[in-house]
Amino acid sequence: MADNQMDEITVFINKVKDRFLFSPPQFRLSGKWKIPIAVAVLAVVCYNLFFVYIEPDEYGIKVIRVGLNRGVQKEVYHAGLTFVLPFGLQQMYRLPKGIQVLELTNFPDTASLVARKDRAAHIQTSDGFFVDVDVSILYHINDPYLIFTTIGPGTLFEDNGIIPKAEPALKETLGKLTTEEFYNSPMRVQKAEEARQNLNAELKVKGIEVDQVLVRYFKYSPEIQKNIEAKKLQDQMVFTNQSAARAAKEEAELKKIIQEGMVIVSVEIENGKAYVTRKNAEKDLYARRVKANADLQVKLAEAERVRLKNDALKGIGSERMVALKMADTYKGLDMIILPSDGPQGVNPLDLGKAMQLFDVRKGGKE
Repeated sequence: MADNQMDEITVFINKVKDRFLFSPPQFRLSGKWKIPIAVAVLAVVCYNLFFVYIEPDEYGIKVIRVGLNRGVQKEVYHAGLTFVLPFGLQQMYRLPKGIQVLELTNFPDTASLVARKDRAAHIQTSDGFFVDVDVSILYHINDPYLIFTTIGPGTLFEDNGIIPKAEPALKETLGKLTTEEFYNSPMRVQKAEEARQNLNAELKVKGIEVDQVLVRYFKYSPEIQKNIEAKKLQDQMVFTNQSAARAAKEEAELKKIIQEGMVIVSVEIENGKAYVTRKNAEKDLYARRVKANADLQVKLAEAERVRLKNDALKGIGSERMVALKMADTYKGLDMIILPSDGPQGVNPLDLGKAMQLFDVRKGGKE
């Protein structure tokens, strides 16, 4: 990197000299412009010689080649300008800070444009068949100093770090699946997670951390694929028939339950009607009993009234009351002809005789 910078600076200085200091005779700079231009050229040269700009998405690792503290420096530089001695005395290496993507695929057009691409993982299943798996591995540099000291600068973290470890980890975990189990999404995700853990176990000590292992697509050979699809169709037909049988059984059970329910409802309705009839009969019986008892009480009261009246009539003064009633009877008579002589003679003026005549008073006593 230092040699490239020196070459660029030399070319730039030569261009400046050719343009301004060694111009044709017909064009010469005045004295007042020579100093500012020389200062500007010097500033540009110093900037390119002594400073390195670290981008916001980069780590910086400084290597000192001359001096007391020679070697790779543990300090990690972040975004901004950093002072570096030129002419190979010191050198600044850059490493990416953001999420990196490794695409293992046989279809590069489907992968991200900025991702590092490699061939798809060729995995043998536990039942002996081979499958090509497209996998996206998302990772980031966790410790740039470890990366630099254990793997190396530049893109060696890809070439000597993540790429050689990716396919073996996938073969170890996904290879435990059978041909059919590859179609089981939860199991496939579980094995991908195991691959991520295995990769981290190997790469974290080197400064790389794997964030996700995503199985995007997998493909068997055409013959195996055809056999798998045929078997899947057969399995689906079996499942369909089993489901239909279970559905018919459940439908019969439902009909049975409905019929039993209708019988129970009919029985309960009849029980309800019988209960209503019984309660109505009890109500009528009770009403008749109450009415009969009331009639009996009325009759008894009437009889008691008559008895009490008779008892009252038999008491003292009853004869006179009868006589008064008879007198009222006599008031409506204009004339009555009765024998007045003899034992049966009637003297209307003899009240005692009249009372004796009507059997109200015995023996002519008052």
